[in-house]
Amino acid sequence: MIKVNENFLKLKSSYLFSEISKRVSGFQQANPDKPMIRMGIGDVTRALPKACTEAFHKAVDEMGVDSSFKGYGPEKGYGFLREKIAKYDFQDRNADIEPDEIFVSDGAKCDTGNFQEILSEDITVAVPDPVYPVYVDTNVMAGRTGVNKEGRYEGLVYLDCVESNNFIPALPQKHVDLIYLCFPNNPTGTVATKEELKKWVDYARQEKALILYDAAYESFISDPDIPHSIFEIEGAKEVAVEFRSFSKNAGFTGTRCAFTVVPKSCMINDSEGNSHSLHALWNRRQSTKFNGVSYPVQRAAEAVYSDQGRQQIKELIGSYMDNATIIRDQMSKLGYTCTGGQNAPYIWINCKKDSWEFFDTLLNKAGVVSTPGAGFGKCGEGYIRLSAFNSKENVEKAMSQIAQSLS
Repeated sequence: MIKVNENFLKLKSSYLFSEISKRVSGFQQANPDKPMIRMGIGDVTRALPKACTEAFHKAVDEMGVDSSFKGYGPEKGYGFLREKIAKYDFQDRNADIEPDEIFVSDGAKCDTGNFQEILSEDITVAVPDPVYPVYVDTNVMAGRTGVNKEGRYEGLVYLDCVESNNFIPALPQKHVDLIYLCFPNNPTGTVATKEELKKWVDYARQEKALILYDAAYESFISDPDIPHSIFEIEGAKEVAVEFRSFSKNAGFTGTRCAFTVVPKSCMINDSEGNSHSLHALWNRRQSTKFNGVSYPVQRAAEAVYSDQGRQQIKELIGSYMDNATIIRDQMSKLGYTCTGGQNAPYIWINCKKDSWEFFDTLLNKAGVVSTPGAGFGKCGEGYIRLSAFNSKENVEKAMSQIAQSLS
């Protein structure tokens, strides 16, 4: 008799974004003629940069000629892309990362979820709250938790992120083995200073723990004092893995390309205390379960680092951050406390009431889709997240409709 992995049955019945989709569909069916503006799920709305599409077309043409056709690519990704990533994203920021420590993939979400596969089932896991649901759900699937009680899973160590600590989690009060961090943060939009990150690196080194650092939104950082990578912190290469993505900076949400950095100096122990290379283990996992990102997509990603591409991406990010300013300013004028929207494309808003209730208010009265904070964890209750990924015209219209609905 075939049996289910019963850890999947521990998952809450509805994934956050599935519930949003359900409510949005209900609104559309009840109001077929009423326009709606989506400012919830963090999907981009602007087209790929011209530099990327030109590189994409050229690479597709290469695939149509026998002499330049490419079959299976290198398991870590093509060298031409990994070399650009190492130079522009790390070495130019004094982070000593080499091309062979970079693994090109089809998404940071996939990698953050998959990475826990190579770790023992009996480790203690710490997650921020509010939290990107993938960190929690994949560990539930792996059997590292008990059941969900009152919005939290037994066995996980939750790190409260609230207004009183500026949404920056404090170090755990007890030993943990695996730590998830995300800066700029999804959903709160907060960023961490070098001093704050150093505390985490020092803790991980002391406790022989591992940090999984999600930096998918680093390109939105404008403050020169805020680190873009955890590898800008001394000692981080011994205790951290970093996840990056081309989805939000270059619009690759529908094209799929990202990368994970696993330093060769990062080691992991077996049950007898013997050390093993985390880099080698992740390489083994990827070469077994992943066939790589297509050649045309990797050529398109490489174009991100060209002079033309960098300028076009700067303009893209600037347009989204202009939207963030509009959202933050308008919600502040309406009397709501806001976080984010300055070094991140998300604005985290204290809505002063139940977050799903406020979600329904914005949807039904303003025709605006937000993301309820409760979906990100217990500490997210009482907040909503608005996304800057939209056109300026839609953002201005949405904020006008929100102002009218809340007046």
